[in-house]
Amino acid sequence: MAKKNEIKLFEDQQVRTIWNNDKEKWYISIVDVIAILTESVDPQAYWRKLKQRLKAEGNQTVTNCHGLKMLAKDGKMRMTDVADTEQLFRLIQSIPSPKAEPFKLWLAQIASERLDEMQDPELTIDRALKEYLELGYSENWINQRLKSIEVRKELTDEWKKRGLKEGVQFATLTNILTKAWADKTTKEYKVLKGLKKENLRDNMTNTELILNMLAEASTKDISQAVKPKNFAESKSVAQQGGNVANVARKELEAKTGNKVVSPINAKTVLGEISTTKKKISEKKL
Repeated sequence: MAKKNEIKLFEDQQVRTIWNNDKEKWYISIVDVIAILTESVDPQAYWRKLKQRLKAEGNQTVTNCHGLKMLAKDGKMRMTDVADTEQLFRLIQSIPSPKAEPFKLWLAQIASERLDEMQDPELTIDRALKEYLELGYSENWINQRLKSIEVRKELTDEWKKRGLKEGVQFATLTNILTKAWADKTTKEYKVLKGLKKENLRDNMTNTELILNMLAEASTKDISQAVKPKNFAESKSVAQQGGNVANVARKELEAKTGNKVVSPINAKTVLGEISTTKKKISEKKL
């Protein structure tokens, strides 16, 4: 099941969500919703009691709810009861709350936004652009990052066309092409940059992004040309695609005398930008 974890905000309160690409549904943490609607000091206990009562009444909505791993307050991924939007609408009817109707409208809105983005990918790009600008990234970097999203999508579409599965297979192929061009596995690359759960591409420099795009675009082009028949052949293609960018990286490093793959991360860059802006502001004063 292809999933993407996201944190949504309802009136400044966090709601953990997972988008399932295969089923084209949001799955939302039930406990987070209960915390908002009831303002209970122990939403977990509230949910346990509500679940027992609804089961005793023969409520099928509770029976159909299941658990998924979500990021907990302690920073670890833990199993959490979730429901899709349709199930949540039914559950909300069982929770007396003045926030029920506003929450239903919010729930309908996030579902609609996602469906709109699926029909018009430009909306996704516009949202990403806004978020990166708010974080303080430069427009030049953002342009590269958005292009990298497009290139990545073309590659994963090609992998899907070859019958490959999201999850372990996609991660393995990504690891192969990253190791091929950067001489580091994805994990080693993140360690170098001091990252844990952060997105590696969000912490690449412009040059790193460009070479990573070259590796992914080359992998896609080679795959379309040779049409690998299975996962093993696709691994070979990923190696070849990464090698194309590896040649470019080594030639660039030979010309400049500087390493392309660096420990520079977003925190470092954005911190420098913030410091520079502060100094400029102080000079004006």
